[in-house]
Amino acid sequence: MKIPNPTFWGFSSSSANILLLVFVVMNLPQNVSAGRFDGNETDRIALLEFKNQISSDPKGVLNSWNHSHHHCQWQGIRCDARHQMVIALNLPGASLSGSISPRTGNHSFLKFIHLEENQFHGGIPQEVGRLFRLRFLNLPNNTMNGEMPVNVSQCSKLRVISLNWNKLEGKNPSELGSLKKLEILYVGANNLTGKIPSTFGNLSSINALSFTFNNLKGNPPEEISFLTSLIFLAMGSNKLTGIARNHFSRKIPVSVTNCYNLEVIDLGNKKLEGGVPYDLRHLLNLRILSLQRNLLGGNSTKDWDFSYTFDKLQI
Repeated sequence: MKIPNPTFWGFSSSSANILLLVFVVMNLPQNVSAGRFDGNETDRIALLEFKNQISSDPKGVLNSWNHSHHHCQWQGIRCDARHQMVIALNLPGASLSGSISPRTGNHSFLKFIHLEENQFHGGIPQEVGRLFRLRFLNLPNNTMNGEMPVNVSQCSKLRVISLNWNKLEGKNPSELGSLKKLEILYVGANNLTGKIPSTFGNLSSINALSFTFNNLKGNPPEEISFLTSLIFLAMGSNKLTGIARNHFSRKIPVSVTNCYNLEVIDLGNKKLEGGVPYDLRHLLNLRILSLQRNLLGGNSTKDWDFSYTFDKLQI
């Protein structure tokens, strides 16, 4: 089971449009030619070091990465025509094995990292924090381990962080709460522990949050109620508890009902008890609600006069 993608659910969100825009950008014709430019040596050396860290390339996608081709013509690389600087590292589903070179942090113009569905292992280099122009960090479906690098919080232009389905450990860095432009944060299906930081309530642009299939504990922060742009929230399959009248419990956190733009809520498999907050009726955009594999009782959704608006209801 994969963590839901906003485009899969048919959201009418800006994030879905952003992902589409990136797809278009990644498939634009390459206008840079070796005869026109001499090349940027820092970028070229960093890319060759990236290749050196690859232990297996069964599809031969890096065969073009040699001195007979300009590095802006190498497969998976996009450069801007004006400065001839690398702006995208785009090698999804390439079956590459290896680690990510720390020299990736030397690409001063890099905006897009798309390395999903490979077999990258090891930690995410702290040097990624030097990529001040980075917009997209996509590394899902790899075997990355270690802790999430705190330095990523220095990439103030980040809009998407997708690290789901890896083997990351440790806590969610509270420093990520400073990323005011972040719209999607997917860290599900890892081995993360600790609490969801209250600083995540500062993610004023966030549209989608997924923490599912980890080992998170404690109360979901009440600050989640500040996320008025949130349309997708998934916290199921953790050890989280809820907040009710300022004491520890296993109830659905009432603060969620303040996120009035929510379209999807996944709180399945959390051993929740008690009733379903009737205040969910205020979430007029809510289309998908998953509360399955809990111990809920009390009021029934059958009595809700708004339940007919759901596209999918799992209790």
